[in-house]
Order: sequence, then structure tokens, then C-alpha cells
Amino acid sequence: MSDLKKIKLFLLDMDGTIYLDNELFDGTLDFLRHVKASGGKYIFLTNNSSKSVDKYIEKLASLGINSVADDFLTSTNATITYLKGKNYKKIYASGTSSFKSQLAEAGLPVTDTLSDDIDCLCMGNDTELTFQKLEDSCILLGRGVDYVATNPDWVCPTWYGYVPDCGAVCDMLFRATKRKPKFIGKPEPDMALMAMEKTGFSVEETALVGDRLYTDIACGVNAGITTVFVLSGEGTLDDVEKSKEKPTFIYENIRKIYEDIK
Repeated sequence: MSDLKKIKLFLLDMDGTIYLDNELFDGTLDFLRHVKASGGKYIFLTNNSSKSVDKYIEKLASLGINSVADDFLTSTNATITYLKGKNYKKIYASGTSSFKSQLAEAGLPVTDTLSDDIDCLCMGNDTELTFQKLEDSCILLGRGVDYVATNPDWVCPTWYGYVPDCGAVCDMLFRATKRKPKFIGKPEPDMALMAMEKTGFSVEETALVGDRLYTDIACGVNAGITTVFVLSGEGTLDDVEKSKEKPTFIYENIRKIYEDIK
């Protein structure tokens, strides 16, 4: 078992790990300050594609965390990298206006209007979902276009419970079309590997911290790095018993992690 005190790069899930909705978890600021003070680095790794990095910077600032664009890697970043390697003629982007703007700004040929030349459907976590988007998606999937989705999360946590996330919408479309997408974000290892390549830290120096076994912990396992499961979000100890993805460490919350590494 790795010693967390030896970890230099912490890949941090956000919602359910360092905050919940608009409530910053106790210990988050202490943890972040300690990582920087000890010569380490943290990167916020999120599957939520509904917001741009600029919006996340604003979000964290409202919670008292100063951050810059270089502190983030999102499933949208990873999806853009994937889509750029495919040379699609036109991509139907089913997601928020922010999600569509990020794809367009990256130079991808995106649209939200049905047409005959679309050769890819790309789904994101859509907090602006309409029935029209669902109908367009079913038509495109019936045509056999390529199908890509940013993340497989079933739910997104809120202060009152949970709301459907990208994976839940994709499951709904599967019931209608029998088509499943290629998921890009966690649990695939790409985001963790991108973070290590970006920072220069090794597998042995890196740990992923998150509250979901089937995305966060599975991503870390697939990338071959240390994994830290926190019980402050979606996942429970009972889930660990049932899951094939076993974390390296389990902590009650980020405060407990900080107390262990300081």
C-alpha cells in the first residue's frame, strides 16, 4: 500500500469530494494549502461537462478557492482530444450552450440542428435538455452515426439529493434505440494519464481522490495509480463491498485525508 505522504500529484474530483453544490467541505482549504506548501500539485478532474473551465474558476472562487485554467482537466477536454482525431464532417452536440461553445472554440464542426451531413452525435451532461434534443438524437442514432458521450455518471449530486447525469440520459436513449456510446471521461484512464503527462509526475507520485467507485476509483485503477475513496458524496462502504474496483485507501472526507498527510 502506498504512503499518501509520498504523493506529489493529487487528482481531485470536485462535487462530492471537495464540495457539495455550494457548500465547501471542511478541510478542503487546509488540504489544498498543504499540498502546495509541501511542493506538490493538485488538478481538479471532473466528468461534469455542463460547465466550462471559466465557470469552474468562478465556482471555486465563490467558495474561497483561487484557481487558474491550468488547475483543471474536464471530460470535455478529453472529449475534444478524441473528436479531433476523428475528422468528423459535422458533430451534433447535445449538451449545454457552454459545452457546445467549448467544442466550437476548439475548432470542431458542431451543430445543434438536424441535417443529413451529421456523422457524429456527442452527448454531454445537459442541464438544458429538451425533448427536441432527445428526438434528434434518436433520429441520428437510427441513421447509424458515430455516438460519443463525455461521461457515464448516472447522477449528479445536489444539496437536495441527485439529478440525472449524462449516463442516465444515454441509458434512456439506449432503451429507445439500442445504441450505446463510447464514453470518454472517467473511468477511462485518459484524463489521469493526461494530467501526469502535463505535470511530469510519475504513476508512483500520483493519486486520484473521488467519491464514486465506478468512475473516479475505476479511472485511477485503470491508470495504475493510487486511489482514495471518500465517503462524503455518492459512494458508500456497502458499495465498496459490492464493487470490483477496490480503492487503495478509504477516508470519511477530505479533512481526514489532510490530517493523515500533514
